[in-house]
Amino acid sequence: MPIVAAAPPVAVTPPGGFDYVTIDSVNRRMYAAHGAVLLIVDVDKGSVVGTVQLGGSAGSAPNTSTGHVYTGDGDAKALSEVDPVSLKEVQRVAVSGPVDWISYDAQLGRIYGDEDDGSQIFVIDAKTFKQIGSIAIPGHHPETLQINPATNEMYQNIATDNEIAVIDRQAMKVTRTIPTAPVTNNHPLVFDAPYDMLVVGGGNKFSGYTSAGKLLWTIDFPGRVDQCDLDVSRQLMACAGGGITLFKINQNGPATIVGTLPMTPGPHTVAIDPKTGDIWAVWGTRPTATAPATAFVQRFQYKP
Repeated sequence: MPIVAAAPPVAVTPPGGFDYVTIDSVNRRMYAAHGAVLLIVDVDKGSVVGTVQLGGSAGSAPNTSTGHVYTGDGDAKALSEVDPVSLKEVQRVAVSGPVDWISYDAQLGRIYGDEDDGSQIFVIDAKTFKQIGSIAIPGHHPETLQINPATNEMYQNIATDNEIAVIDRQAMKVTRTIPTAPVTNNHPLVFDAPYDMLVVGGGNKFSGYTSAGKLLWTIDFPGRVDQCDLDVSRQLMACAGGGITLFKINQNGPATIVGTLPMTPGPHTVAIDPKTGDIWAVWGTRPTATAPATAFVQRFQYKP
């Protein structure tokens, strides 16, 4: 298998499961939502920097210009700004629902947090750290949110409706939708800006669309899939679910699987470091009659 461990797994405290993983390639940090804390890892040293207690953390979005990271508290219904150097929460704003995925819009200076199993996206001004609006979305199970830096659009996966909601981020409203059948129960979504391509997965399928909504291709996927992350410089997309699967994104044809690494237990969230191409995964185990709960972070490499 061309995906290999680049270092041994590093144990994380406290034990338990994880949600989304993101990487700040400029400030060389990896962030992983880990229950009630945000895990921070130095991706160059491969060591755990520390954790920040927040409560019900799910998504994260780094601000590469400040070195800070935005995340959410799903339990208290809030978004937070965290300083990864002091390991402290520096700002917090309350919203009307639990927060799941988070994206930072550097062009408009906004933070977007979609409502977990809800029907809106919270919009926060990054300078004032106040909510400036919300975006009503169809369905009630938003998943991944992606920003198109070349247009005013962003794209929100809607799992319940098997579609992608296209949002005017200046006007903060949905302008159209892209049906994703035969992909169902949409979960991962990436936007490949150089190819102007949306890649969405779910229901044992992956499909590619233009940003205008034209279906380009569909492929089968042998198993469940959760989070995916795209390295646009290498055109490689890593996906979690029963292990790690690596896709090659092709401009003139369907994506192809170039590597797999089965894992038990398998991670459901991964990220690719765009500087090195390393793949980072996190996972946890439940306690059993003979073993306590655990949590790990590990770095992998693609060796074609």
